[in-house]
Amino acid sequence: MFEQQAAVFLYAVSPVHMGAGQAIGVIDNPIQRERHTGHPCFAGSGIKGAVRHSFKNLGGDENHISRLFGPESGSADLHAGAVSFGDAQVVALPVRSLKGGFVYATCPQAIARAQRLLAHLGLTRQWPALPEVKPGTCLTSHTAQLGGKDADRLHLEAFEYQAADKACAALQTIAQDLAQHGLPTGDGYSFFRDKMATDLVVLSDSDFDYFSQHAMLIEPHVRIENETGTASDGGLFYTENLPPESLLIAPLLASQTRSGKPEELIDAITVMAHMKAVLHSKLLQVGGDATTGRGLVAATVMCK
Repeated sequence: MFEQQAAVFLYAVSPVHMGAGQAIGVIDNPIQRERHTGHPCFAGSGIKGAVRHSFKNLGGDENHISRLFGPESGSADLHAGAVSFGDAQVVALPVRSLKGGFVYATCPQAIARAQRLLAHLGLTRQWPALPEVKPGTCLTSHTAQLGGKDADRLHLEAFEYQAADKACAALQTIAQDLAQHGLPTGDGYSFFRDKMATDLVVLSDSDFDYFSQHAMLIEPHVRIENETGTASDGGLFYTENLPPESLLIAPLLASQTRSGKPEELIDAITVMAHMKAVLHSKLLQVGGDATTGRGLVAATVMCK
């Protein structure tokens, strides 16, 4: 039974490729997506594996790895780990904007799911209810991103959205809370915290779904023959990445250690303290293509 809960916000610093393992479309190496929404996600098992792999480099005690995460497969001393990561779900995605470079785009569904998850973790947020957002319209917290004849249009990629509320007070409250708790502390992220507070926009669920499907980073790759140093026949393939500046949230649960050895017992509060110490405001590598700088995410732990 898990006794301690926390939320982990994951902010992409580089493109991130958490591979789906199979392709059914035109992209050879697609990213993981939720089946019911189509939104990008990170499998909890992948997050846990990445944290385990980097635990020592993140400042953790190497002697605690098996106690916290469970022993390596094939070990004669099998027992459950004391930490569990759930799947990370999207909170906001960066979308190219005519003004300000890009905005953080979200939708009522993503906000409601994040609020529900936080409530289940005992981290209830007093986020006001958002006004209705119809397809083709949007909510903005400030007018800086808006243009057009009446300064009421938001231009994202090749699309135009009418601002149903140019300075939505409810959205301002949510944006400021996400900026304060969802992004790492420190001067290096001050620009992005300020931008989250001012440039978070809400699209309808269906309009956001389009960008969650089609605003990802697609990179072509070519396989090279070792013998000739030239491109191999049929060696061109395409890899999908979650773009930098994306924000996701995942649950983190902790129990006391379960090795069954009294000398190795660590209570749940201490286990969670260990996890927060190695994760909070730290840079973590998740997913593939680590040798080309992919998969860098900044973690922010939010707990009671």
